[in-house]
Amino acid sequence: MKVAAITGGTGFLGRFVVAALHRAGFSVRMLVRQDPVHPVLADVRPELVPGDLRDAAALARLVTGADVVIHAAGLIKARDRAGFFAVNEGGSAAVGRAVATHAPGARLLVISSQAATQPHLSHYAASKRAGEAASIGAYGGGDWCIVRPPAIYGPWDRETLSLFQAAAGPVVPVLGGPDARLAMVQVEDAADAIAALAAPGGPRGQVFGLCDGNVGGYDWPTLLDCAAAAVGRRALRVRVPVPVLRAVGMAGSLTAALTGRAVMLTLPKTREITHPDWSLASQSMPPESLWKPRVGLRAGFAGAAKWYRDHRWI
Repeated sequence: MKVAAITGGTGFLGRFVVAALHRAGFSVRMLVRQDPVHPVLADVRPELVPGDLRDAAALARLVTGADVVIHAAGLIKARDRAGFFAVNEGGSAAVGRAVATHAPGARLLVISSQAATQPHLSHYAASKRAGEAASIGAYGGGDWCIVRPPAIYGPWDRETLSLFQAAAGPVVPVLGGPDARLAMVQVEDAADAIAALAAPGGPRGQVFGLCDGNVGGYDWPTLLDCAAAAVGRRALRVRVPVPVLRAVGMAGSLTAALTGRAVMLTLPKTREITHPDWSLASQSMPPESLWKPRVGLRAGFAGAAKWYRDHRWI
């Protein structure tokens, strides 16, 4: 049985990737800092390697004997630029070195972010782009692939939960401009794509975007229409002016600087949010012979909203 080693397997996307790898016939080995028991992994019995990206010995144990190494760990919020780069670049380099030293014949699959296509926008985006280069550079081999998912949603996701909560409330803020386009992908679809690309003999030395098939992305009215249909209620829509959003981001940046706590909505993050083009119009999708998206936005939002209701999150 082929062995897939994964970092970040206890995160939102990571858990679904572990389950997809199991369904694809891999034996899964996980780098963990906490107990990975979770309903998504109910049918999986992974091998566990305690440690984190700073632990060279743990990384060696993780990758030794693996056929594919999937690096999905990373930070989505940090107190400052250095905090992002320490994990998203430094941790990625550590994974690449571990594969080069202890599993030189393994395939390396790096799960990055669509934000890496615009590294000038934020510390997070810059750190993800730097992490791609660091991991592949340290690896030094040719059997690698980078995946840049866009906004991911689905069961257990707390990041897009706020969209459904707002859609169910009296007022929903509209953060993007009238011409903004956002690519989307449902989490199980994204996980299946990653599992397909993890297979030996997959595309080498390529970078792929992911989406639900609508490479042109969605505008905010369409996103909010689908969310409203999913929750059965149409909230009043109020566009948030960019200066107001950036003022909130500035407050978040000051809070992070003064308290040392990681804050999600900072001034650099607002530049990501207000960027007009998060479509996949200029990016390649994985070959259709390997993977095709199955879940469209309307059906995906309906399924997510049902899960949130069934679990009393909304």
